[in-house]
Amino acid sequence: MKKIILLLSIALVLVSCLGKDEYIISGTAKGIENGKTIILETQDPSGMGLKSLDTVKVENGEFEIKGKITEPSFHMLQVEGANGKVPFILENGKITIVIDKDSINKSKISGTYNNDEFVKFNEELIKLQKSLMDFQKKNTELMNTAQQTKDTAVINKLMQEFGKLQESVGTDSKKKYSSYAETHPKSFITALIIQGMMNDPAVDSKKVEALYASLDESLKSTKPGIAIKSKIDQTKMPSVGATAPPVGDAK
Repeated sequence: MKKIILLLSIALVLVSCLGKDEYIISGTAKGIENGKTIILETQDPSGMGLKSLDTVKVENGEFEIKGKITEPSFHMLQVEGANGKVPFILENGKITIVIDKDSINKSKISGTYNNDEFVKFNEELIKLQKSLMDFQKKNTELMNTAQQTKDTAVINKLMQEFGKLQESVGTDSKKKYSSYAETHPKSFITALIIQGMMNDPAVDSKKVEALYASLDESLKSTKPGIAIKSKIDQTKMPSVGATAPPVGDAK
């Protein structure tokens, strides 16, 4: 009983030590040699590639990265010798990442609201896209044979079928993005979805404004939130050369 109380006390101390604008990435890297580096990366402000923010070394199959951040944003972990990167949302709190060294895209991320949402949202998108992967897997050999024999009839048939499937998946994916944004006003992913919608010339501007209005106030002050507001304001400005509306009869 005394041991349990002691462990709970230690846990409370560790939680209390985590400041308001601080994060801890608690990582597991089983099978990765001691001394191998793990680099925390983010998009360079110039838009040209990635930049390194922090570098740590694996010790006994574990690693830890601490720091401060004022708002959530997408970051990545690059594991030395691994093919690919681990994407996640860096935000305040304790983030747990279990790295799969053999298949980096199967690494597990959890511990904070936005990362849990990111994982669930990705899983749902993968389900939507499964039909595309199944089609490719089923018809790869047939397509290769048709290309070798220059059988244009089979090639065109497969391409048409795949095109229709892509269109269907694209429509379903758009619906998924839209429904998620409507039902998750506190999710950072919603802010990114709305920002992406602003780049679609066919989007309903009234719907975008409504989604932005329902967005949690904490997200409106993030970089995506500010960008959305700026775009909304721009769309409301009169275009250059537009005739000003009448303000009354001339005397």
